[in-house]
Amino acid sequence: MVSRVRVWLNRTYAENVFFVDQLRRNPSDRAVEIHATHGDADSPVLASADTAELEPEGLSPAAYVEYALDQCQRRGIDVFVPRLQQAAIVAHRADFEAIGTALLAPTPEAVAVFEDKVTAYEAVQAIDVPVPPWYRVRTADELVVAVEELEEAGHRACFKPASGAGGVGFRVITRSPFSLMHLSGFPTPYVQLDLVVEALKQAEEGVDWLVMPRLEQPEVSVDCLTGPDNRLRMAIGRTKNGRRRGFTLHEQWLEPARRIAEGFGLHYLSNIQFRMFGDQPVLMDVNTRPAGGLHQLSLCGVNAPWAAVQLALGEDPGEVVPPFLGQDYTVVSGPRPLRAVSVPHQRLEETEPLLPAVPAPADSVEVRSAGAAQALPL
Repeated sequence: MVSRVRVWLNRTYAENVFFVDQLRRNPSDRAVEIHATHGDADSPVLASADTAELEPEGLSPAAYVEYALDQCQRRGIDVFVPRLQQAAIVAHRADFEAIGTALLAPTPEAVAVFEDKVTAYEAVQAIDVPVPPWYRVRTADELVVAVEELEEAGHRACFKPASGAGGVGFRVITRSPFSLMHLSGFPTPYVQLDLVVEALKQAEEGVDWLVMPRLEQPEVSVDCLTGPDNRLRMAIGRTKNGRRRGFTLHEQWLEPARRIAEGFGLHYLSNIQFRMFGDQPVLMDVNTRPAGGLHQLSLCGVNAPWAAVQLALGEDPGEVVPPFLGQDYTVVSGPRPLRAVSVPHQRLEETEPLLPAVPAPADSVEVRSAGAAQALPL
């Protein structure tokens, strides 16, 4: 009898409820149980898990590693998919292996390179992957110089934190004076240069920003699956052009993604994003974790989360090629259940439950989705 697989997701994005769904609906018909932890008791990922706990706050990286090792040992975790404290966790891969847990995460060296966007751009340039012009900015004067040089070259300037993910902190610079026009309609990412300069001058803490031209669409996110042997098993591009989404296997996107994934040890699932700079695709960002939209590959007949878990367990899935490319689609919101009581929640058969299991709750939260059942074709 084939044993169940126990997978842990720590403090991950709400959209990874679909990651969980795909693991349970795996084509191998293997029993999968999900453990989830989070700092937010209302995370839908906690509600979708078989067992769940709230994470302690304020742990140092070293203390979090100890917490993670304890979770894996107590819960019998076979595969751990770390998002929070990924760098500290992968540095202790051998400790997790010693207790029988495989880390579905890249090498420490890969995480270090792509934690900082400037380091990442310098590294990929060395292997001839095109990147846009960029400036590292820490002061108001440096910001003004970068913006002026980009504008003189005919570009609109934008900035984002040198480290971070999910588009947090991204803004587009404008010289239009602040007016009532900016208070009508929905908020936008545009910010006035003079207001940003004044904020930097008044700030008590410094910033570390990457200033660059605003890149054009389409945006193409290449989802990659790479083995610990540095050999790529899967590369599928998801295209974004406004509301319209689609898929691509064009080598102008896949070839540079392949070079990055294999060249830097981006083992297991990663997401490599490109946009257009003029008529040339350039690297925008590299995520050393599964993308929130990874489940959208189900529209191409691909279950990437399960292929990654197989690889982590030493069961090589071989080359993962989509049997077809799904039609264009858009992303909409849909309800997901929330727990009616605070976590921790345990399955009924757990020997030492901290709280009893409860019926499915009526509360719900909206999650952005383009899964097979939720996609709306265009």
